[in-house]
Amino acid sequence: MRLRNVKNKEEILSNSKYFIDNPFKYKGKWQEVFKNNNPIYIEIGMGKGKFIIENALKYPNINFIGIEKYDSVVAKCLMKIPNDIPNLVIVRVDALEIDKVFDKEIERIYLNFSDPWPKVRHSLRRLSSKVFLNKYDYIFKDRKLIYMRTDNRDLYIYSLMSFSEHGYVLKEISFDLHKDQSNLITTEYEDKFASKGMPIYSVVAEVDN
Repeated sequence: MRLRNVKNKEEILSNSKYFIDNPFKYKGKWQEVFKNNNPIYIEIGMGKGKFIIENALKYPNINFIGIEKYDSVVAKCLMKIPNDIPNLVIVRVDALEIDKVFDKEIERIYLNFSDPWPKVRHSLRRLSSKVFLNKYDYIFKDRKLIYMRTDNRDLYIYSLMSFSEHGYVLKEISFDLHKDQSNLITTEYEDKFASKGMPIYSVVAEVDN
């Protein structure tokens, strides 16, 4: 996917109260950022932010952190956030550094429409590979809980196997989420795919410690 540059992205990032410029310094201290002890949920690869913004608005007693690695994508998200959502912040970081940003403080991870990295030689780059699952082990507070959605069947099957091999119990498996559930909070990609009649695959993967 070709990323469109946002010309004034640096200004947007520096002027937004929702953007955390140096997330690494808050490792183990994210409750201080939100000034409460509410659960923290993160979305890795938030895109333009529709999903996480709507979740933050609907669930004010949960803290949400959106994660992206591209400035322009972060800027587009920041421009969409309403004026007052105290339970939402956005960070710019590569998912490979996720364990340098959080320490036993995350209660849920959302993986929505992640890059499928279709070539076998790139499989460990997938956000559901053992490389990332090992990193997630260090950031979960108690139980491990991953909510995943994708339009890519191959990535979905790969992820189900990867989760299982890592000790996760697979729940709420759906090969056509929009047929199985209604009133969903969706992503921009999801709306696009669903409008074309494409199935959305989803799973909740959980490990109780």
